[in-house]
Amino acid sequence: MTVFRNVVFIAAIAGLLSGMVMAGMQTFATVPLILQAEVYEEAAGGHDHGSAHNMPGMEMSASATAEAAAPAEEEEAWAPADGLERFSFTALANIVTGIGFALVLVAVSEMAGGIAGWRQGVFWGFAGFAVFTLAPGLGLPPELPAMPAADLAARQVWWIGTAVATAAGLGLIASRNSLAFSLLGVALIVAPHVIGAPQPASHETPIPESLHHQFVVAVNVTNLIFWVVLGALVGIVRGRFTGTAKSLRDSFA
Repeated sequence: MTVFRNVVFIAAIAGLLSGMVMAGMQTFATVPLILQAEVYEEAAGGHDHGSAHNMPGMEMSASATAEAAAPAEEEEAWAPADGLERFSFTALANIVTGIGFALVLVAVSEMAGGIAGWRQGVFWGFAGFAVFTLAPGLGLPPELPAMPAADLAARQVWWIGTAVATAAGLGLIASRNSLAFSLLGVALIVAPHVIGAPQPASHETPIPESLHHQFVVAVNVTNLIFWVVLGALVGIVRGRFTGTAKSLRDSFA
């Protein structure tokens, strides 16, 4: 029970701070691009967002705050108002997401001996970025409103499978047990992309290609910074509260 409490405590602090950082970055990097896309969406007569949401970790929660108006002939769904209300919901969603990813990061890193300091945390952050953003994003790039998407369930299955395969592959490569394990790790990382991500029937969209490119770059940059900050914070908070203890089991006595 003590170990669980310690994991949750560290994850809560690191996730809270990194989620706030992500919310600030999205305000200036991704939200303006989403608002631009909504203009194109409204001009095109609306779009069904139920099939076009990004998967977690690709754009974190910005897509959740990017709900545009429904078609005029349909009843308009509730969405946070632009300004403070929208930022508040975005920040809350990012904090919750940050704590969730922090729980995963702390739990997995403790099984490998724990993160000893912010420098080691940065490398764990790079791994988290590769698993939850980079690898899935190669097949399912972040989407803006009014962009077509494949079936949501199929995308979720592929996204989760890619994240799991990438994490397992990186773990095998990092273990350095043998060349065979390293080759198996590479095969696991490549396999989801050989299978291929689900694609929509048509890629026709009113969104300019340049706007989508800017959005993909912004999403990847903000997520990279988020993961680096999260990993570093986990290392700092863990070192601060564990002191000379070698593991969380021995700390918080």
